[in-house]
Amino acid sequence: MTAPSGEQIEIAHADQRAVVVEVGGGLRAYSTGGRDVLDGYGADEMSSSGRGQVLIPWPNRVLDGSYEFEGRRHQLPIDDVEEQHAIHGLVRWAAWTIGEREPNRVVMEHVLHPRPGYPFSLALAIEYLLSAEGLRVEATATNLGRSPCPYGSGAHPYLTVGTPTVDSVVLRAPGRTVLRSDDRGIPSGAESVDGTDHDFRHPREIGATRLDNAFTDLERDDEGVARVELRHPHEEQGLILWVDERYRYLMLFTGDPLPDVDRRSLAVEPMTCPPDAFRTGRDLVRLEPGQSFTSAWGISPSSGA
Repeated sequence: MTAPSGEQIEIAHADQRAVVVEVGGGLRAYSTGGRDVLDGYGADEMSSSGRGQVLIPWPNRVLDGSYEFEGRRHQLPIDDVEEQHAIHGLVRWAAWTIGEREPNRVVMEHVLHPRPGYPFSLALAIEYLLSAEGLRVEATATNLGRSPCPYGSGAHPYLTVGTPTVDSVVLRAPGRTVLRSDDRGIPSGAESVDGTDHDFRHPREIGATRLDNAFTDLERDDEGVARVELRHPHEEQGLILWVDERYRYLMLFTGDPLPDVDRRSLAVEPMTCPPDAFRTGRDLVRLEPGQSFTSAWGISPSSGA
């Protein structure tokens, strides 16, 4: 019998184990030392609430599914029925194939063909690699068409350090600026995190803070890497999610309105562009014919854990 998420591709290195799936090319599970790092889903289940999914060719929402590119108006299918948006791209329920495979590495591939609302063609590859440094995920998109196309990339892992809820989790996040959103989840402005409940630049408990916000203006090291750190309040257990310079935004989501999440874990979503970028053009990638765009993120043990 076929699993709801299709073929299960397991990779391993030392005490790390990850499971990548055929449906959406996403990440179903990841553990280190027998501990779950991801709040994933079972082999007999569909992904729920975006768990582990690849968000291409745009992350988050497009208002009313409508946008203009190169002077042409396009209408995407509405798959966020409640808010009437197009959400999280076009590939998360598509079948992907295995391009390369090793014991600790797999490359998933998919060709996104032109369709109503997105009449462009992309060759996509997602590399999942386990090493002594942890998990590395590299996404590459190549424009196969004869005209430029809009592009954005994101991922949707839910992270856990083993606590029943995220309330007691100690969080450090690098965002200096938080995007304000309207009641439909569309950015309506931006403000500094200084003096607000959204300032996690210094480690502190999440507590009762409700997070469903995109952060930008990320603090980075000399190599352009930004890091989010989660730590268990009472154990030497923690993890870091890092993003390279191509990911300019991080969405943090405590999942309060979702019964299957409900603050059990924290979604930390790398995004190359903000919500509604197809409409606003903000930090949207314009891929020329034959041009490729590569972005990378990963998860590693927290220093001192």
